[in-house]
Amino acid sequence: MRRADWLLLVLLAALWSGPFMLAKIAVAELDPLAVVLGRVAVAAAALWAVALMLGIAMPHDRRRWRDFALMGLLNNVVPFGLIFWGQTQIASGLASVLNATTPMFTVVLAHYLTRDERMSANKIAGMALGIAGVAVLIGPAALGSLGESLWGQAAVIGAALSYALAGIFGKRFRDLPPLATATGQLTASSLIALPLCWLAGGLALHTMPSALTIAAMLALALICTAAAYIVYFRLLASAGATNLLLVTILIPVGAILLGVVVLDESFNARQLAGMALIGVALLAIDGRLLQGKPV
Repeated sequence: MRRADWLLLVLLAALWSGPFMLAKIAVAELDPLAVVLGRVAVAAAALWAVALMLGIAMPHDRRRWRDFALMGLLNNVVPFGLIFWGQTQIASGLASVLNATTPMFTVVLAHYLTRDERMSANKIAGMALGIAGVAVLIGPAALGSLGESLWGQAAVIGAALSYALAGIFGKRFRDLPPLATATGQLTASSLIALPLCWLAGGLALHTMPSALTIAAMLALALICTAAAYIVYFRLLASAGATNLLLVTILIPVGAILLGVVVLDESFNARQLAGMALIGVALLAIDGRLLQGKPV
């Protein structure tokens, strides 16, 4: 990847460092499907406002909106729903480790479904090192429940597989501005999630959500979704699906650093070792270090 792509990857990881924590707050008071709907609907509304202000034209043909709908299913409705439900069964730390398997799925699927993203030994080794690094970073406490709540774990792994398929499918939007693609995807996701949420009874509110839950939902929608997906589609167009989804390995690093800076949490040698492993993994996947090229 180019240096600009690495910077975008780090930015995306920073934007996606908070969703596990924010979602954990939201699902304590709201149905998981209601959290999905609120996240994508508020984000879509915000992006429509930005697109109108900037004069970004949205496509009108049915083929594009059919593609937006499938992208919304694979990239939003299915994985968000699975992760949010999974987090009612398992700890956030374990969920982030399982979510970090996304690049591994992407490497394998992209090898068979694309012509320009082939599997290689350094990619596979890098993915394995990355997952190990995330496990070390999160620590043994999160992995202690690995044998429990298998359905919750299966849900998060299913989300990782869905993200991998979305990254590969999303390459077809390279000719559109990232803002238009993000707006189309999130609009389609909202239209899909609304009837699902209604049928599941997720729209029924027994009590008014607390200020903390509302704040978590707004941050989840505006920062972790609207802004993040503009960066996502920009990076997908320039770096490809395999490189883009390395972000799931970096997200736990951002979450740890966020806790240290914002919540004044401690930082220890184990976390430093996990970050070092992740750094080695990214260098192995990039390949330039092994080829003697400047990083």
